[in-house]
Amino acid sequence: MDVLSLVGLILALVAIVGGNFIEGGHIGALANGSAALIVIGGTLAAALVQTPVQVLKRAMTMLRWVFFPPRIDLVGGIHRVVGWAMSARKEGLLGLEALADSEADPYARKGLQLLVDGVEPEVIRSILEVDMVNQEERDLQAARVFESMGGYAPTIGIIGAVMGLIHVMGNLADPGQLGSGIAVAFVATIYGVGLANLLLLPMGNKLKSLVLRQSSYREMLMEGLLSIAEGENPRSIELKLQGFAG
Repeated sequence: MDVLSLVGLILALVAIVGGNFIEGGHIGALANGSAALIVIGGTLAAALVQTPVQVLKRAMTMLRWVFFPPRIDLVGGIHRVVGWAMSARKEGLLGLEALADSEADPYARKGLQLLVDGVEPEVIRSILEVDMVNQEERDLQAARVFESMGGYAPTIGIIGAVMGLIHVMGNLADPGQLGSGIAVAFVATIYGVGLANLLLLPMGNKLKSLVLRQSSYREMLMEGLLSIAEGENPRSIELKLQGFAG
């Protein structure tokens, strides 16, 4: 579990509620069901209108990465590639067939199988680059769903505030209701701005950073596999790939 994400979320809530308390407010002043419905419902609706189904499905799948990110071990990956290089040096490229069959990572398995099949290095690079670039673009599109929601939320919050003020203007005959009515109206703005800047935008940026780190890992695997195909020394391969873990 990503402890920093959990700590950040808790700290954001404590800061908002604590700051409100210090200013003399109370939790009830920040709780408004209609404002929450307008902001959350409106933001989700806008995201659904702009997002293709496949991208939305991928975004929902990646959502758990915020707290449970995929394990991306660049150093461990380098050691794996060096191990493959040593096996190829001792047993030839055909010796990698058993490793390819037992490899859990589909990207690495495809690369090892291409090596076993004796495919030319430039063809291997072309195939693996297509896989890497397309997967990166799909995942970045999914991460941008949360960024777009972060852009819509403040505007939807303003819509909620204006709707609340319209309701207040309809009750001008009762001055005693104006102060509380205006306060409730602006809760929607707080929800919109807070949801965007404390949750949605940070989530989108975190997912993008994880996607780029995954791409870096795949690029490292690709360079290692190409070096094996070209018959480079395992020690040289290790030194070359160490730059990815820097």
